[in-house]
Amino acid sequence: MVDTDVLVVGAGPVGLTAAVELRRRGVECRIVDRLAEPLRYAKAVGVQPRTLEIWDTMGLARAALAAAVPMRGQLMFVDGRPGPRIELDLPPGIPYRFAALPQYTTEELLTDLLARHGTGVERGTELVSFEQDPDGVEAVLAGAGGRETVRCRYLVGCDGAHSRVRRILGLAFEGGAFTEQYMLGDVEVDWDLPAGYGVRSTRHAPDGAAPDILVCIPLPGVRRYRMSMVVAPDLLDDDAGDGVAHGLETGRTPELRHIQAVLDRLSPQPTTASALRWSSVFRISHRLVDRYRSGRVFVAGDAAHIHPPTGAQGMNTGIQDAYNLGWKLALAVRGRAGDRLLDSYHAERHPIGEEVVGRTVRHARAGVGTDGESLETVLLREAQLLVNYRGGPLTGPDGSGGDVQPGDRAPDCGGLRQALAAHPVRLFDLLRGTRHTLLMHPGPDADPDLLAACADAARRATHGELDHYAVLPADAVLDGLPVAAVQDGRDEFRTAYAARDGEAFLIRPDGYLAARVRPADPAGLAAVLARVFAPV
Repeated sequence: MVDTDVLVVGAGPVGLTAAVELRRRGVECRIVDRLAEPLRYAKAVGVQPRTLEIWDTMGLARAALAAAVPMRGQLMFVDGRPGPRIELDLPPGIPYRFAALPQYTTEELLTDLLARHGTGVERGTELVSFEQDPDGVEAVLAGAGGRETVRCRYLVGCDGAHSRVRRILGLAFEGGAFTEQYMLGDVEVDWDLPAGYGVRSTRHAPDGAAPDILVCIPLPGVRRYRMSMVVAPDLLDDDAGDGVAHGLETGRTPELRHIQAVLDRLSPQPTTASALRWSSVFRISHRLVDRYRSGRVFVAGDAAHIHPPTGAQGMNTGIQDAYNLGWKLALAVRGRAGDRLLDSYHAERHPIGEEVVGRTVRHARAGVGTDGESLETVLLREAQLLVNYRGGPLTGPDGSGGDVQPGDRAPDCGGLRQALAAHPVRLFDLLRGTRHTLLMHPGPDADPDLLAACADAARRATHGELDHYAVLPADAVLDGLPVAAVQDGRDEFRTAYAARDGEAFLIRPDGYLAARVRPADPAGLAAVLARVFAPV
């Protein structure tokens, strides 16, 4: 007997994402957080385009876009002189751009979304301990009402850099730390620099010491920024706490005068800071857990990987951890899949965490754009649109040699027409569900019997957890087919996917291409889906 299917520990953006993804699929879960109230700190503020795509599928994009501000680019200043100006331009087929949103607003939006699915955050409730056996996890929680024991099928640790879940599991968390200490402040200024641009100003020391630095990220409001800078000498502290010297610290609170002193040295224009909402000192470490899964317990976000904030990769990577794990846990809870699918969480996400940690450390020391890549590639990577699971345990055959391969993010495209809709839709509109999607591209000579056989085989293999469409040429007739059909009205699907007649595409619930099967046949589709689903 279990009290709940999944216990999520930690109600930051990562834990909330995990809980929403479970509840969207009808899985019972509890989410606890040791803090009685959420922190009103604009800690993680950069929202990447890939995260906005995820929020679109979750039903959060509209609220997030209304609350966020655009990140249009970055203004660089070196030793008091203007440096190169970076424009955050992405190819036109990508539906969302870079944004800035205070972390507390992100948490409010996710908390509200979770509440609409019938689940609230249990605040002031701390994980004390847990033990697991082959059938579940028994956790001890402590809250205002005392201690309670909760039995669940699975436990997900999203409890940050100082994760108790990780420590109880005894997972290795190897890495290092930067010796520099920094301070953050949320302030308003009176300069007239263009809105929507971050500011990075550095001044080199004559003796070759580490440069003085000021980084400003725009926030919602009028000339409001989250500013980070080297800590003031009177705020230095050598205490590393629990040994993981990472994140915001209590007890040392920069004042407005500390921030103003840095602006006096490094601001590209004379300016006065005001309206200090909050401030903190923080440190940076870079560490990666050795395992993302241990039996029935998983870690995600900062509990699994910490690194410099360069490029705003941390929170966004953690959200992708939870998005990858949520649909897999849901299938396992419902008996649709087993250990092989759950093992794929580590297999897919650990290499991503390793790459992000390594890249952000390099960029923190040498600067973004120093890897020899084109600006477009750099921006796509920072936007997390190049994350892929090629060669992973769930990735099926390719056989196309095209740019979009199994394991890649499934690209969006427009111009798709449905028989009963007066306006075209985008492919992402068709992928907004919680299940696998089968897209069949039969060409002008669609065989209704083959379409029906492929759809039936895929539907059986997925235990009915499938949406399916035929993507037909612009002049094809949509009536009389055994599956839902759309016209590729502007040939955008064929172009984006290099789709060939007779080919089928399987797209995972998290928006990644699982396989390209050509010629599409029932047995081939069932074989690919057997990587994910338990036998019927």
